[in-house]
Amino acid sequence: MKKIFIRTLIAIILIGCDKSTDTINVGFWNVENLFDLENDPLKNDDEFSLGGQKLVTQEILDMKLNHMIEVISDLNADILGLCEVENDKVLELLNEKYPEINYSIVHYESPDLRGIDTALLYNAEKFTVVDSYPIEIPFDGEDPSRDILYVKGTLGKFTLYIFVNHWPSNYSGLERGTLRRSIVANILRKALDEILMEDENANIILMGDFNEDPLSKAVQDVLNSTIDREEVVENLYQLWNPMAHIMGVENGGTYKYRGIDNVIDQFIVSKGLIDESGLELLPSSVKVLNKDKYRQQEGDFKDYPFRFWVGDNLLGGYSDHMAIHCKLYLKN
Repeated sequence: MKKIFIRTLIAIILIGCDKSTDTINVGFWNVENLFDLENDPLKNDDEFSLGGQKLVTQEILDMKLNHMIEVISDLNADILGLCEVENDKVLELLNEKYPEINYSIVHYESPDLRGIDTALLYNAEKFTVVDSYPIEIPFDGEDPSRDILYVKGTLGKFTLYIFVNHWPSNYSGLERGTLRRSIVANILRKALDEILMEDENANIILMGDFNEDPLSKAVQDVLNSTIDREEVVENLYQLWNPMAHIMGVENGGTYKYRGIDNVIDQFIVSKGLIDESGLELLPSSVKVLNKDKYRQQEGDFKDYPFRFWVGDNLLGGYSDHMAIHCKLYLKN
């Protein structure tokens, strides 16, 4: 593990030279329960509706949106994946509050019982969407889960495939959650293989809240990813997880549970984004948006992500997850 980490770190230093021009900023963020104020009878959204148990008001929703804009402004992303958004309406409200980039939106309603979905915002002046659809995750006889959002688009002359993920949590127990995530990973892997069988050098980026760390079985074995970049060079179908340098960093993870830092929000890429041609992920650009204001600065939960809600209590922060970002370099 230590040798792999050192080798990965050296690769980041060598490859991560300044390529400030011709770059695309990419971000991902689990925004923590972005709901509108309407009670949708088809969703389990009552607590966030007017008159619900959280006593949400228009003022509170505006605070949520304004705090989200702070994060989005800091990310300054041309392509931004989100999860835990209820619908198009809240995304449009977000767009109205951030005129700096008039984001185009890709979103589909998922069968999740709470109504929380994945979405992609993008700057249409830089990225052109060619195709998109939700990848359904069937669980026989069990509650449905969030779809994986698939988006195919172009950056200039280059094609980029994006998969926005929000894998099942451990809400109903670790064993059940682990099994469900393995099922999702297997479905995603099949979708990736369909692309790679047609073009082994396809530029693919996975982003999302995987509810697993980079070394978990679902991420590493089922999805066939590695934190060792050199392994990917030798294996066309293997994916590279560039999050190794974040793992183990105190107060540097994307999520904190029982005092332990976790890196469950990740980017994972195909060989096409680390080879010698086309698009290139700049490894040194893979970071957590780790500003002090996005973490609690005092109290029992010091250094935890500064949440907006804690149960039914309004903490008034940002999210229980930190945002992540990276850069893609468009080679001539």
